[in-house]
Amino acid sequence: MFRYVLQRSLTYLVMVFITTTMGYFAAVITLQPALLEQEKIPRPTPEQVQRNFASLGLDPSKSAWDRYIEWLTNVVTKFDWGRSPNGAYVNEEFGQRVWVSFRLMIAATILTIVIGVALGVFTAARQYKLSDRVITSYSYLVYIIPAPVAYFVVQQGATAINSIVVENGGEKIFYVTGISSPGVTGFWDTTVDLAAHYVVPTFCMTVLGWSAYQIAQRQYLLDNVNADFVRTARAKGLTRNQAITRHALRVSFIPVAQSIAYQVPAIFAGAFFAETIFAWPGIGKWSIDAISQQDVNAATATLAYGSILFAIGAIIADIATSIVDPRVRIS
Repeated sequence: MFRYVLQRSLTYLVMVFITTTMGYFAAVITLQPALLEQEKIPRPTPEQVQRNFASLGLDPSKSAWDRYIEWLTNVVTKFDWGRSPNGAYVNEEFGQRVWVSFRLMIAATILTIVIGVALGVFTAARQYKLSDRVITSYSYLVYIIPAPVAYFVVQQGATAINSIVVENGGEKIFYVTGISSPGVTGFWDTTVDLAAHYVVPTFCMTVLGWSAYQIAQRQYLLDNVNADFVRTARAKGLTRNQAITRHALRVSFIPVAQSIAYQVPAIFAGAFFAETIFAWPGIGKWSIDAISQQDVNAATATLAYGSILFAIGAIIADIATSIVDPRVRIS
């Protein structure tokens, strides 16, 4: 197992290096932070812009190759991913935002997987009954609705509920933006405030996210319900539900386990739409902002980070498959 993980890690390390290198050159060629400087008032001179960017390691007068060598040397020797055009250190910005994304994603991801798989098994065991039709229809409906639209609708619904409660002399129930309220102090008050800000985005990502797992688990399970090994189990005296839970479920869970393995590292990657709509300053939103702000180093750092998470997910998927599928062994 250790040898396999090491070999796969080395392979993916090469892939991450190639992807990051290509991403850096693409960013240097296409992103022009100097153009944004010309929009400032008063407008700086070209000499001032060059001096400022040179001090940040973003000297536009250097060739793309020279900038790459300087950047790569700092990454390898100091783990310094450089600075943004506004002077911020990429390492510090990344360190702050990755944990914001983790806090936002962890609960929603766990609930999404558990509820989605459970509902998939539940509906497969009750194929074509009313509960199956209602749940599966909801999943297909949610699956085709764009995430930004669904998040916005839920956010507006929570805001409307707040307005009704406040108009009737109550206090605001739902917090629809931000990660905390300013001025809140004390452990208990801070904890309650943080939890209150979690409710709406976690609810959104959970009820809108389990559909894919429910549809997949239901379909994979139904594909195995009439398999020979399930019919044999029923012939030996097991009921349909017993045959499903003891035999068909494990086989049908294999492809779902692989998708879950890729989802686990994504907890740290954030969700761009959720972070934007609910104003959570996480990795997902930062990666898009880096492009709009012509930030070469931040854009490259988020690309490398995404590549590393994909590699980790692929390795976890292989290990998870070997655990749930007795026919597969890693050697």
